Amino acid sequence: MFQKSLVPAAIALLLTSTAALAQSSVTISGTADMYVGSIKYAGTDRLSKVGSGGMTTSWLGFSGTEDLGNGLKAGFAFGSFIRMDSGSYGRFNGDTTYARDANVSLSGGFGGLKLGRSSSPNFVPSLLVNPFGASFAFSPLIQHMDMTNVPGYVKTAQADTGWSNQVVYSTPKLGGLTVNLHYQFSNLSSPDDNKNNAAISATYFSGPLTLAGFYEQAELTNPNVSARAFKTSDWMIGGAYDFKFVKAFLSYGAADDMAIDGDDAGTLQVGASVPLGAGKLLASYAQTNYDPGASSDLKRKTLSVGYDYPFSKRTDLYTVVMHDRFTGTNSGTSYAVGLRHNF
Repeated sequence: MFQKSLVPAAIALLLTSTAALAQSSVTISGTADMYVGSIKYAGTDRLSKVGSGGMTTSWLGFSGTEDLGNGLKAGFAFGSFIRMDSGSYGRFNGDTTYARDANVSLSGGFGGLKLGRSSSPNFVPSLLVNPFGASFAFSPLIQHMDMTNVPGYVKTAQADTGWSNQVVYSTPKLGGLTVNLHYQFSNLSSPDDNKNNAAISATYFSGPLTLAGFYEQAELTNPNVSARAFKTSDWMIGGAYDFKFVKAFLSYGAADDMAIDGDDAGTLQVGASVPLGAGKLLASYAQTNYDPGASSDLKRKTLSVGYDYPFSKRTDLYTVVMHDRFTGTNSGTSYAVGLRHNF
């Protein structure tokens, strides 16, 4: 990560601003993550590919803070996802330009207030409680919560990992606990102007222990906001404990009224990160019992095993094998090797 105080001339050049205080700072940061692999999810054809975002979705962002005095700070963040295999912006065609971040914030002794597009309630808790973190390609938990790669399977978190038109209030740290209240306005005209997304999320850190969870209700889609036909809800609670010789992960969550009014699902995930040599051996298993309402229950089972080797604090090499099964379809096994650089 690159960060430094900028003189007024530099800010004028880079950010078209005319002045800056000595207490101001601007950060340029991001992740460049690419992999080569043979990918086959349950019920799909095998695809050999060069892919972007194996362990972390590639992105580029600008953020800044200004010290207003008396413990008060103002901030901003702009962040875009990038598909590095093609050079296209966004996670997919039609994604918004600043789908990762587009917000301003104010923080102090009262806590923090953020306005604009930012992480949804489900995102940070989910990445903290599984060993593959925010891997949208290979984390079993993220696959089951957020992805639609498998025909007939319905993701449990319907409202995306980022919410637009959002107001987030974060409490001051209470010991190791932070609680966040989320509310998304529709910004739509009547009759959908009263639609909203609302949620609570929390994280707790104390020595080797991490706890995280969320509960959300959604009447709006993201990142391109439109009204859903009915309200969906989902929740998750989980944690991790570092025993030094192994870091153990566990989570459980459930969702209702996802694709249709009346379907539901429950997801259990267990995982471990084991120091091995200079790197870490990663393993995670997730199972979702999906009840589509009109037919018998379906099950999705996904197991990922990988090894993450750090060349430095910013650059790592990883390899992953993922096996995916879903009721009524052929199973699939994926293999990948990738390189990730954080800056």
